[in-house]
Amino acid sequence: MFTGIVTDLGTVRSVEPAGEGRDLRIVVATAWDTGGIALGASVACNGCCLTVVETGEGTLAFNASAETLAKTTIGRWRPGTPVNLERALRLGEELGGHLVQGHVDGVGAIAAVAPEGGSLRVRIRPPPHLMPFIAPKGSVAVDGVSLTVNDVDADAFGVNIIPHTARATALGRVKPGDPVNIEVDLVARYLARLLDARNGP
Repeated sequence: MFTGIVTDLGTVRSVEPAGEGRDLRIVVATAWDTGGIALGASVACNGCCLTVVETGEGTLAFNASAETLAKTTIGRWRPGTPVNLERALRLGEELGGHLVQGHVDGVGAIAAVAPEGGSLRVRIRPPPHLMPFIAPKGSVAVDGVSLTVNDVDADAFGVNIIPHTARATALGRVKPGDPVNIEVDLVARYLARLLDARNGP
């Protein structure tokens, strides 16, 4: 479980095949003290929960399965790609964003980016099946960053990226057409499932 509060902006160092299938081994450079990160630890990488399979001085290695590559933006990563990183939430820690599972619901696209005061006004077009889960003033995780939804229309929603978030995450670099991982609010997902069950046959 995560909170959508990014604590390091890492950089992809290498992407290589892992085994004989379509899986990838990805090494990410980080400013974290990797000596304190155990093998098997969960790390949200642009919102996708990945397992640490190896640590080095200033680096973490992950394996991404073919399923993960098909359902997220990870298959597009190349050396130099910036990656929003968050370690798993520990019991008793401050919940600064919202509850994020690290299970990407779909890949959306940046529709527009415009300066607004000192912030960025960003419009995001998610896959159509996710629109019912997105509501004004609700929460959404975009590339692992917890954001408040400003407004919603038929096929897109708007968020503001404040200066701190722009500096501390990769969202400060997005441009129209860029793909982004989207995880809808956990409560919204389960509420919709409950309503479907109650309204079903």
